[in-house]
Amino acid sequence: MSENLLTVKDLKTYFFTASGVSKAVDGVSFTLKKGETMGIVGESGSGKSVTASSIIRLLPPKIGKIVGGQIDFEGKDIIQLNKRDLLNFRGKDIAVIFQDPMTSLDPVFKIGNQMVEMICAHQDMSKADARKVAIEALKKVGIPQPEKRMESYPYELSGGMCQRVIIAMAVCCKPKMIIADEPTTALDVTVQAQVLELLQELQDEMDTSILLITHNLGVVWKMCDTVMVLYAGKTVEYADTKTLYAKPLHPYTWGLLDSIPKLSDKVKGELKAIPGVPPDLRLTGKCCNFYNRCPYAQEICGKEVPELKELEPGHFVACHRQNGEQNLVRGEVNPNE
Repeated sequence: MSENLLTVKDLKTYFFTASGVSKAVDGVSFTLKKGETMGIVGESGSGKSVTASSIIRLLPPKIGKIVGGQIDFEGKDIIQLNKRDLLNFRGKDIAVIFQDPMTSLDPVFKIGNQMVEMICAHQDMSKADARKVAIEALKKVGIPQPEKRMESYPYELSGGMCQRVIIAMAVCCKPKMIIADEPTTALDVTVQAQVLELLQELQDEMDTSILLITHNLGVVWKMCDTVMVLYAGKTVEYADTKTLYAKPLHPYTWGLLDSIPKLSDKVKGELKAIPGVPPDLRLTGKCCNFYNRCPYAQEICGKEVPELKELEPGHFVACHRQNGEQNLVRGEVNPNE
C-alpha cells in the first residue's frame, strides 16, 4: 500500500461577511496517496474549489479563514506554515491548474517571461537555465515550436494552448501533487480529451498525485482512483471510484449519477435532475444539509447532522439511513411522504 501524501481531517473554512458567516467548507476529510488521482465532485457551491484553496492557503484575506481541522502534507502541518515556507510550498510541492486558462496568465507579459520568473522563484538556477527548462516543459505538453511560443502573449494563443502552458508551468518544478480545478471546463470536447490524456501521461512519468475537481462524472471514471462527493461544504460519500459507481450509498450520489444521460436509453425524455436548490451556507450545520431535497428524508434528518462513517472498508458515508444497522435501498418508497 502506498504512503499517504496528503491527509485532510475535518477541515472547516468559513467566510466572514457582512451578511453572516458562510460555512463554505464545514467538515471535509480525505486522504490522497502518492501517485494516485482523486476526484472531488458536487454541484456549484458545494465547496470543491474552497477545499483546494484551503490546502494551499490561498483564501481571500480578512474574509476567508480556516477555523478548524488539519492539513498534513508529508508530515508538514500546512496550517502552521509561515509566509516564507508557504511560498516555497506552493509551486514546488503543490502546483495548481486553474479552470480558466485565459485568466490564469498575465496578458501583458510574454509566456516565456512568466514561466522563467516562476521557475527562478522555486529553483536555484539562472534565467538562461530556467528558459531551457521552460522550453523543455512546453515540448513535453505538446506545444509546437516552443521557442517561438515563449515570445507569445497569452491572447495570441487559443484556450487549449493556454491550458497546455498552465500545465507546463505546473510541472516545471516537478511537484509532488497537482491540484487541477476543473481544467477542461472552458475547452471544447476534443481539447478536453487531449488535456486529460496529457495529465495522465505526466502523472505516469513523474509519479505525481492529482487532486481533480470536476462536475463531469465521466472524467472521474476515466481519471480517478478514488472520489469524494461534496454537498454544501461537507463530505457525504468517499470511496474508490469503482465501488462508488457500482454501489453508491448516499441519496445525493444517486441523484448525481441518475442525472447523467445514458446512450442506452431507448426512450428519450427529459434529463433527470435533483429537485430543489442547495441550502444557504450561513444556515447549515444544524441538520443533514441534503434534508430539504432528499426523497428519503426522515424526522431525524432534520434534527441531527449525520456523522461520516466507514460502512465498508474504505467506503465512507454520511447518512442517518445508512448506518450499518439499517440500510436504505435506492428507489424505495419513503413512508414519510
